[in-house]
Amino acid sequence: MLPNWIFQPKDDDRSAGDADPLYRACVAECEKTGCVGGRCFPQCKFPSDGVANDSPWYMQEPLYLKWKQWDCQSDCRYNCMVDREKEREAVGNGPVKYHGKWPFKRVFGIQEPASVVFSALNLAMHFHGWLSFFILVSYNLPLRQSKKAYYEFATLWHVYGFLSMNSWLWSAVFHSRDVDLTEKLDYSSAVALLGYSLILAILRCFNVRVEAARVMVAAPFLAFVTTHILYLNFYTFDYGWNMKVCVVMGVAQLLIWAIWAGVTRHPYRWKCWVVVIGGGLAMLLEIYDFPPYQGFFDAHAIWHATTIPLTYLWWSFIRDDAQFRTSILHRKAD
Repeated sequence: MLPNWIFQPKDDDRSAGDADPLYRACVAECEKTGCVGGRCFPQCKFPSDGVANDSPWYMQEPLYLKWKQWDCQSDCRYNCMVDREKEREAVGNGPVKYHGKWPFKRVFGIQEPASVVFSALNLAMHFHGWLSFFILVSYNLPLRQSKKAYYEFATLWHVYGFLSMNSWLWSAVFHSRDVDLTEKLDYSSAVALLGYSLILAILRCFNVRVEAARVMVAAPFLAFVTTHILYLNFYTFDYGWNMKVCVVMGVAQLLIWAIWAGVTRHPYRWKCWVVVIGGGLAMLLEIYDFPPYQGFFDAHAIWHATTIPLTYLWWSFIRDDAQFRTSILHRKAD
């Protein structure tokens, strides 16, 4: 229910930091000399394809640098940014964005370490939630004579679990290194999870159990989400349009769950309401943007942190719903 929503459009490539003449001069000099303030970077001996001209195979750029794509320009930009931020801080000026992003401190080559850690923890929380749900419905709850679960939505929640883990995996990769490929994988995974979560909310809350009816409900949403992902990846990466799509799908499913829990007087509705309200409040962190504290914790990283306990509670609600629904169906079968 709480995927790695990408609500904010990316800032324009020309930000206040990279428009600074001192920063631009620093980067230009670094790309010529390969050095910034006495610090020199061996990858500046390599062109953008990672292989030095007229050099033997053992002079090729290290594999971990190729994977991270920390080439000469990236290292020059990063170190010039660090130096300019120190100079700005010395005269009492606050941080500014460079190329659309706040000045984060790298840790072991990781671009946004706090967001990576929190994304990994969200991934672990979804894995724990899905595994406990799988054990519950497969081994701990009574089964039909056909050995299938009484809970008709079990398969849908299994798919949800895998899509959630996939989304947080690519979130961690994207925050580790923001390049075109990791960005598209992160955004596409988040949109796919949001679209599927909306379908799942409709099917569960309206108790759609007939397979043909499920297909009829899901088909238009699947077509739209697929078209939207293809549009972003192969036509134009429109951050503003993607933000609107994500907001509509996200708010719609939150409202559906909240209203359903209240109308049906679900015995565990308080868990659903806590997740809905908490998720709505956490979204404010995506609106209220602020520079990273100590170079690590910005609004987006803190938002990732808030979804960890909410994810635990959400999977707890899913297990409770499975137990509640199974008990009703099992009594009817008897």
